[in-house]
Order: sequence, then C-alpha cells, then structure tokens
Amino acid sequence: MIPAAPIATQHAPAQHAPVQPRWQQLWRDAVRDPRELLALLGLGQVAMGISDAAAAQFPLRVPRGFVARMRRSDPADPLLRQVLPLDDELRPIPGFSLDAVGDSAAKAADGVIRKYHGRALLVSTGSCAVHCRYCFRRHFPYAEESAAAAGWRGAIDLIGADASIEEVILSGGDPWSLATAKLAELTDALAAVPHLKRLRIHTRLPVVLPERIDRALLDWLAHLPWPVTVVLHANHAAEFDASVDAALAQLRAAGATLLNQAVLLAGVNDSVDALAALSERGFEAGVLPYYLHQLDRVQGAAHFEVPDEQARRLHAGLAARLSGYLVPKLVREVAGDSGKRPL
Repeated sequence: MIPAAPIATQHAPAQHAPVQPRWQQLWRDAVRDPRELLALLGLGQVAMGISDAAAAQFPLRVPRGFVARMRRSDPADPLLRQVLPLDDELRPIPGFSLDAVGDSAAKAADGVIRKYHGRALLVSTGSCAVHCRYCFRRHFPYAEESAAAAGWRGAIDLIGADASIEEVILSGGDPWSLATAKLAELTDALAAVPHLKRLRIHTRLPVVLPERIDRALLDWLAHLPWPVTVVLHANHAAEFDASVDAALAQLRAAGATLLNQAVLLAGVNDSVDALAALSERGFEAGVLPYYLHQLDRVQGAAHFEVPDEQARRLHAGLAARLSGYLVPKLVREVAGDSGKRPL
C-alpha cells in the first residue's frame, strides 16, 4: 500500500534582499584608513608621515585589489605614492588653484562642460573607486554639478538642442561607478538625439577595480547604438595584472576601442624606462597610448609636478625608443583653449 502523501504546509515566501554585484561589495571594502594601508604593506613605521589633515580634506579610498599590486615594504612604490595623503598637499603653492582647468567657466548646464567644438562632457557622478591625490577635480563641487542630479533632463535638453554636438563624453568622478541600470537610463535618453555619432567614456575602474566589468555592463556596452571609445587611466605598468588584462579583453570583445591617458607624475613615472614600460604593458593588454598629460595645477598636487623642460626630454627619449603608435601625445590642458595644448 502506497502511503498517502504528506499534506503540504503553506509557508510565506522567503524575503531576500537583492543580491548586489560583487564589484559593489569590493567597492565598499576599499581601504579608507591610511594607517591600515601602510600596515597591509608592512610600512607601519612610515605612518608618522601621513597627513590626517590632507586625508580629512580629500579622503583616502583604494580598492584592496589595487593595494595587492603595490610593492611591500617600499614607501616609494609608484602605486602607493598616487593614493597616500601627505603633508605636501597642504602647502600653499603660487599658481595652484581649486579649478585648474577652468571647469566652472565652461559649464553649460548642470553637470555639462563645453570646452571643445563638437563635444559635450557630462560629469555623471562624483564617485570614484580610487582617490588619486593629483586629481584635478579633487575640489569640484559635485553635489551641485552632477548631470545625474535632475535625471539627466538638463543635459539631454542641451545636447538635443545643439546639432553641433556629435560626441558625448561620460566623465566624473567615474561614470562606471554608477549602476548599469543608471547608465542605461542615460544612454537610452541620448539615443533619441539624432546628431550624436560617438560616445566616449573616461574611466579608471577597469584598472583599479576590474571586477566592475561584469556581464550586465558588457551587455549594455555591446548594445549601444554608437561607436564607443573607452579612455582608461593608468600611470604605471604595475597597475596592470591578469585581472585587468581579462577585463580589458572583455571590453574589446564588446566592441570598445581602448585608449590610455596618463599623467606625468614626479616619483611615479618620471623616467623614460617607466613611461616605455607603461606604453608597452598597456599595448600587451590591447590599449593604445593616447595622452601623457602634464600635471593640472590643482591645489594640493604641486609635489607631483615635473618641469616642462624635463617633460619634453622624457617625451623625446620615449619617441626615440618606441614605435610611433606607442608614444602618447604630451599635452597640457589650459583653461580657455580650444583643445589640448601640445608641449
């Protein structure tokens, strides 16, 4: 005799919080305490050189995967130098200002910057996965000047009304710090603008947090209606590892053109050897060098400055060593200019 089946007990469906993408968890787990960062690198004895005042003004944030690429026990590590708050940042230096590149004067709408013909730059968010100490927007008023603040309406209206705008540049902060659904909201609105021909994305996330390049982002990228150029930001060859290589390969497979812009930084990449290694390592990962920027003279970053004459010598040495396609343009951004100024 077959036993009767047990009576099913009715249970309320379990309530589960939405599962967040792994990159968001890694973002939250970033190192924010300078002393913890130094301890992770076996550099506790260097902690007395940390500037708490500089960290209060511009907080430390660095993903742990990026920390793992730093050399242990080396206070001069070029990746560490880019993120560690120092007393040098607090010294007032003539010629260094809060708005080094004239963003405020070029504002066309909330979060929209118009400097160059045919292009509009959207400050899409103030968030970044890493806080670079030389950042030219470290004093930018993101709370008032984000294109996302009003659901993109002002930005889209401005772009739609100006047929000369053929290219939109997503910048920030870092646009890929936004959730993919939020990015889709923006690009869906932009897709209704008939005169747009290209989309450019300026991002450091594939380098400092390669886990951001997940399936949802790649699907979004692959289905955009324009050619897309992703301009990365890496300053040193040591910023690349296998996880970065894999993320960049996925971006290329999704149809993106990959370029790199670097900043010439004292103590980080101010040698021909370092610059050549950066170009060659980036090219191995499928990235073409684009710009080598002279430092934007933002308040707090003077200790990174390389004199122009030295910059020209380094660039000439790089050109003498490498094939032309591996040599980035040496430029400076000057407020009011109609394009980057070659040096």
